[in-house]
Amino acid sequence: MAQVDLSLGGRAIAVACRDGEESRVRHLGERLIERWPAALRAAGGVSTERALFLLALMLADALDEAENRPPADGSLGAGAVTRLAERLEELADTLEHAPANA
Repeated sequence: MAQVDLSLGGRAIAVACRDGEESRVRHLGERLIERWPAALRAAGGVSTERALFLLALMLADALDEAENRPPADGSLGAGAVTRLAERLEELADTLEHAPANA
């Protein structure tokens, strides 16, 4: 098993990964470092832990947007398809339990 040493917020972190995935882990670490200044500003310099939490929220927000954004090719994204399927199931259930019209 390989190991990659990353640094974020003045803290060194050893991350274990599969052999051959070191460059991917480094790339992901760089993505965190890119967002770190914004997280620090949002935390107001209160604490590193708060900045880490805000960084996690920013990444979760970006992930949520990516999952729910329609693809560039005009097809429906996975999130939109899931919401549509759930809505169709609700409508089908409503129709199945609706009283028959005379």
